[in-house]
Amino acid sequence: MLAGVVLRLVAIFLLTSLSAVIHQLGKSHVPTGQLMFWRAVVSMVPILIYLALRRELGTLRTRHPGKHIVRGLVGATAMSLNFMSLAWLPVATAQSLGFLGPVLSLPLAALILREKITRGVLLSVLLGFAGAMMVLAHAIEAPREGQVTGVLCGLAFAVCIAFNRIQIKHMTVTESAGAIAFTFTLAAAGLGLILSPPWTWAGELTSELFPLMLLAGLCGGLGHIAMTEATARAPVSALAAFEFTALIWAAGFDLLFFDNRPGALEVAGIVTILLATALPLLRITGRTR
Repeated sequence: MLAGVVLRLVAIFLLTSLSAVIHQLGKSHVPTGQLMFWRAVVSMVPILIYLALRRELGTLRTRHPGKHIVRGLVGATAMSLNFMSLAWLPVATAQSLGFLGPVLSLPLAALILREKITRGVLLSVLLGFAGAMMVLAHAIEAPREGQVTGVLCGLAFAVCIAFNRIQIKHMTVTESAGAIAFTFTLAAAGLGLILSPPWTWAGELTSELFPLMLLAGLCGGLGHIAMTEATARAPVSALAAFEFTALIWAAGFDLLFFDNRPGALEVAGIVTILLATALPLLRITGRTR
C-alpha cells in the first residue's frame, strides 16, 4: 500500500509539471494536436527504456487488444480536453476541475471493482473536493475570456479520467504497466494528428518552446509509468485523496512562473487539501508499523 502511495505522489508531481509546461505552450498558441503528438512520441522513450531495464519488452504483446483500444481512446480524449482546459485556465484552476475525477472514481470503484469505500476514505476525498472548489471559486465568480470554455473542457476531462482510473485498475490484472502506457501513447499520438494535422502546426518553434515540448513528453512518460504502477499496488479508492496534492504544486507553479497569486480563499482551499491528504497517509503509515 505505502509503495503505491509514494509512486502516486511522484506521478502527481511529474504530471503537474507537465500541466505547467502545457499551460505555457498553450499561451504561445501551439495547437492542441501538435502538443499531444509531441508529448506522446517523446514519452515513448522513457517507457521503452523502462521496459528494457525490466526485460519486459515482450509484454507489449497482448491477448486483449480491445481493452487497450478503449483505454487508449478514453485516455487520449482526456488528454486533449485537459490540454484545452490548460490553454484557457491557470494551472491550479484546471487542476481543481480535474479533482472531480477522484470523486467520481469512488462510486465507479465500488460498482465495477467491488472495492469497499471506508468512511475515512470518503471523508478525505470530500475534504479534498471542498478544498478544490475553494480554489475554483474565483474563476466561477469572475470569468475572463475563454474561461467558460476552459471550465467545460475541465469538467469533461474529469469524467474521462474517472473512467480511466477504473480501466487501468481492471487492466493491471492481466496487462503490464509498460504495455498500458505504450498503447496509450500510440492512441494519443494518433488523436493528436487527427485534431491538428502537421500542415496546421506552429511552423516556427523557438529555441525556448522546443525544449518545453521535449520536457512535456518526458514528464508525461515517467508520470504515466509511475501512475500505472501505483494503481497496480493500491486500491483506486485508497489513492483518490492523494490526487489533491497536485494543487499544491500547481499553485506553486502559478506563483513562480505565471505570476498568478492565490487569494485568501484559495489558500484556505490548499490547507484543506493538505488536511485531506494527511489523514489517509497517517492511517497507512500507522498500519505499516
